[in-house]
Amino acid sequence: MLILGIESAGSQIGCAIGGHEGVLASAHTGKGRQHAESLAPQIDFVRQQAGIEFSELGAVAVDIGPGLYTGLRVGISSATTIAHALGIPMIGIPSLDLLAFPARWTSRLIVAALDARRGELFTALFRKVPGGIQRIRDPQVNTPQELSAELMMLEEPALLVGDGALRYQEVFSSIRRVEMAEQGLANPSARSLVQLAHALALREEFVQSWDIKPIYLRQPDAEINWKTREEES
Repeated sequence: MLILGIESAGSQIGCAIGGHEGVLASAHTGKGRQHAESLAPQIDFVRQQAGIEFSELGAVAVDIGPGLYTGLRVGISSATTIAHALGIPMIGIPSLDLLAFPARWTSRLIVAALDARRGELFTALFRKVPGGIQRIRDPQVNTPQELSAELMMLEEPALLVGDGALRYQEVFSSIRRVEMAEQGLANPSARSLVQLAHALALREEFVQSWDIKPIYLRQPDAEINWKTREEES
């Protein structure tokens, strides 16, 4: 089965196509807030690079967050539209799983931290298990200081991944046995999305397009700003 993966939870957008032969083609771009303008051309580019037609797809996988509201909305809307038009099922995978999966080689605790803006992080904790990773603490919103305190209490070797970890690395630099991952692990990966989705597809863990539910964890920035203005008036 061929799977189209769409990832847009963070500052970048990514697409990939793959199946039992692995990832056939992928692309990532970082264009700030231009997710809507960039996504459709990128999907078609990846399709052409993979040498397939849309009719050959068997499922669409999408990053369901947590992440930045606009990016998530664009990615999930595009993915559900494609799945509905082709009459194929979907697979939703959390963004922090996609951050942590490429670090499955480490024996350290994997700490995924995605920049949530406004001085906050979307975070989750993972451990390496045979064949991949296992989430041991569900996604939540933290300040860098709160995450730092959590890691100090755990007192075990940890690897921090994600653009949030890099943005606030000075907060974590003084914690013993904590290592920062490289820039290549800063963003959720569409390649990881396809790989994780393929494993779920083998177990037929699909959902229909109308059952995809985004993980926001907090209100959109625009809604928060509007409420703040109302309270101040």
